[in-house]
Amino acid sequence: MHHLEKLTNLKRLIESFQSLAVAFSGGVDSTLLLAVAHEVLGKDCLAVIATSSTYPRREYEDALQWIQCRGIRYISLRSEELDIPGFSSNPPDRCYYCKRELFSRIRDEAGRFGISIIADGTNFDDTGDFRPGMRAARELGVRSPLMECGLTKDDIRLTSREVYGLPTADKQPMACMASRIPYGDAITAGKLGQIEAIEDFLARKGFRVFRARHHGNLLRLELGKDEMSRILQEGMASEIVEAAKRAGFIYVTMDLQGFRSGSMNEALPRGKDRAS
Repeated sequence: MHHLEKLTNLKRLIESFQSLAVAFSGGVDSTLLLAVAHEVLGKDCLAVIATSSTYPRREYEDALQWIQCRGIRYISLRSEELDIPGFSSNPPDRCYYCKRELFSRIRDEAGRFGISIIADGTNFDDTGDFRPGMRAARELGVRSPLMECGLTKDDIRLTSREVYGLPTADKQPMACMASRIPYGDAITAGKLGQIEAIEDFLARKGFRVFRARHHGNLLRLELGKDEMSRILQEGMASEIVEAAKRAGFIYVTMDLQGFRSGSMNEALPRGKDRAS
């Protein structure tokens, strides 16, 4: 099916909700979902954006600015995953605990506005991934309109660019910073702060696709393959090393395989699907 046909189906589905609360992160998927929902429902669309220690401050500020510039009704809430039992020990299904707490809070907040339907930005491609958060969404009745209408990541980027002119059309995939820490290693505010410092540095230097993977005193950088050669530019490697040491790392390495979503899942037993 053509992406424009899927968009038409998406609009019809959202219209049938009459009112909708969108869990908004500012990423590629939730931005398109919110843009369409606001177009269709207007004031009956509510964006809910959550702040936490696993969500980079720069991402939150960009997402908030985008909402405000478009005049979309929104609420902001604080959701601290580190306080959720079972999350900080970093099991493979940590996203379940996070999403269950987050969606429960969004449901309560949306209820104050008389909104009973909550939607997230899960897309059709996500059905092939290991995503424990999707189980929490199903348990709480959260809808995934992009997935339900068959929109893939490519569809979403194309529609974002050609139809809505969204700034996120070519944005790198995002996942919470806890995904940078190997399963079984405790998630702490200190580690998250180190990760954020490095990724903020890379963003300021103009890198577009990156992950700062935390392995104790070792930082493993994953960069987009078309950006890996930038490390060889004069002074860039030393600047990255200096930034890493300021953040508290001792060793710095670059992964020669480059960025790949869910690389921490490569250490899971065979049979597990990939995660984001």
